[in-house]
Amino acid sequence: MAARLSLKQDYEGLLDKYDTWLFDCDGVLWEGDRLVDGAIEVLDLLRSRNKSVMFVTNNATKSRKSYKTKFDKLGVQAHVDEIYGSAFASAVYISSVVKLPKDKRVYVIGMTGIEEELREEGISYLGGTDPADNTLEPFTLANWTPDPAVGAVLCGLDTSINYTKLSKAFQYLLRDPACLFLATNEDSTYPSAEGLLPGAGSIGAPLRFALGRDPISIGKPAGTMLECIKAKHDFDPKRTIMIGDRLNTDIQFGKNGSLATLLVLTGITKESDITGPNASPTVPDYVTKSIGDLRVLIS
Repeated sequence: MAARLSLKQDYEGLLDKYDTWLFDCDGVLWEGDRLVDGAIEVLDLLRSRNKSVMFVTNNATKSRKSYKTKFDKLGVQAHVDEIYGSAFASAVYISSVVKLPKDKRVYVIGMTGIEEELREEGISYLGGTDPADNTLEPFTLANWTPDPAVGAVLCGLDTSINYTKLSKAFQYLLRDPACLFLATNEDSTYPSAEGLLPGAGSIGAPLRFALGRDPISIGKPAGTMLECIKAKHDFDPKRTIMIGDRLNTDIQFGKNGSLATLLVLTGITKESDITGPNASPTVPDYVTKSIGDLRVLIS
């Protein structure tokens, strides 16, 4: 059963126990472009106590550099090297894990964040934000010549998703059994300031249904993201805590990596999801209403 945090000594015990703090962003630090009350003060508190702070997000619409711009705009202190997004992890996975040959290209269903991270890793791509693929004109195979160099399809959140992109991705995967089917993450939804919207997993769902197979998912809760962090930062998993708002990604990610987990209720997960007969089987180690609750430690 999760430990409910409410008293000052509860939060002080948390700070004593963990040196490395991994934060999800959407639903934990902010909702859309609105900061969660107290988030900045708590992050400042952790840094003043010499805690290592990192940001681990499944949002693949922005590169790490672009995400840094959002942190700056909201007044949140963050260095690019502290930010780990699923677009970055996907690019590293393609370049360093599967080692896609340099003469191969990636077909992208996604936005500029994916494209920027692929470029940083020296990976060629097509699709994505290309105006030719962002069209509502009917798609027919008679008018299309596939690129024989495509060796992977990478699917992320794409707010301009259309039949053309889905059809091209489907054809690349159908025609070449060796073509990799990759997903930045499989979040079914994502929280905007005004409410929930379909997430990256929903964008890729038509391909999964049409192909009858699942992609390799790179973001949380998969371990690929944690491996990316481990490659850049030395930390002790026993003294590391993952803070998130989503049970099946953030909290499961922490559990998969043998990290402690803290659930906040400012995003996706509600009280009814962790109590009662329909409670999720994924149980966090700790629960608090908001990350801002840790302000009780600020004297």
